[in-house]
Parts: sequence; C-alpha cells; structure tokens
Amino acid sequence: MPVPDFVLALRAQVGTAPLWLPGVTAVVRDDAGRLLLGRRSDNGLWALVSGILEPGEEPARGIAREVLEETGVEVEVLALAAVSTTPEVTYPNGDRTTYLDLCFVARPVSAAAAAAAHVADDESTEVGWFAPDDLPADLAGSTRHRLGLVERYLAAPHAGTVFVH
Repeated sequence: MPVPDFVLALRAQVGTAPLWLPGVTAVVRDDAGRLLLGRRSDNGLWALVSGILEPGEEPARGIAREVLEETGVEVEVLALAAVSTTPEVTYPNGDRTTYLDLCFVARPVSAAAAAAAHVADDESTEVGWFAPDDLPADLAGSTRHRLGLVERYLAAPHAGTVFVH
C-alpha cells in the first residue's frame, strides 16, 4: 500500500510512534445492489476501498479519488454513513497508526463506470462486484464491521450518520 508523502515526512520526525490519521472508506453499490470490493495485495483479504486523506482534502472528494485510483470506477458520493475509530494498527515495519474512519455510501456515476472496474494500482490483486448475500468467505473483519454500520445507517437514514460509541 503506498504511503502518502506527508505520512513519510511525519515518520521521519516521529519514527514508529503512534499516529492519528484521517481515513475514508466507501461502500459502493451498483444499480443491482452489488458491492465493490478489492482483494488487498498486503493480506489477500477482500475489502472495501479505503485510504488516507491528503492534508486539506475534502473527505467526499478523497474517497471518490481513492475508489477511482484503486478500482477505475468513478463514483458519486451519496452520504456519510458512519464515523468510527479503528483499533491501533502495527505495520510490519513497526509503524503504529489509529484511523478516524469516515465511511461513505457511494454509487458508480453510470453503468459504464461500474463496468470499468479493474485493478488500477498495486493495492489490490483483484477487483469485483459481489451480491450482499454472496460475499467472499475471506472478507476482512474491518469490512464486515463497516458493512454492519452502513446497514444500520441505511435502515434509518433519517436518523443520520451512525456514530460508534
């Protein structure tokens, strides 16, 4: 997974000390209700598209950028569905990070955009559309958690964004 330049600059100053970073995730559904997932190159698990916001980047623009960069799919961001904090992650090099995750619901801008799904960078080895009742067995736990949060949001969108307490 490419590390943003600003994180590399921070790491040069703080080493492996814990960082608190803004993360974004997209639950992208096509017109048939299928979910866009990528098989991560770092752990082989299927997962929702996610990433780190660049300094000053608007979150909805950031997740749209991440989806396009990782899957080749242009999306319209519909709603902020959930806000949560990840457990601290320790990477193989010892870097420690906790993410404030903003989870958005999005859809492809067109059927042609949905059909364009492909591996577009080195963060994934496969990209695909999956029916919610036929998700891969090797689905990342964080994806299962975020899908649960989005289901809560979709069940009562009038109640607003889901905040994890």
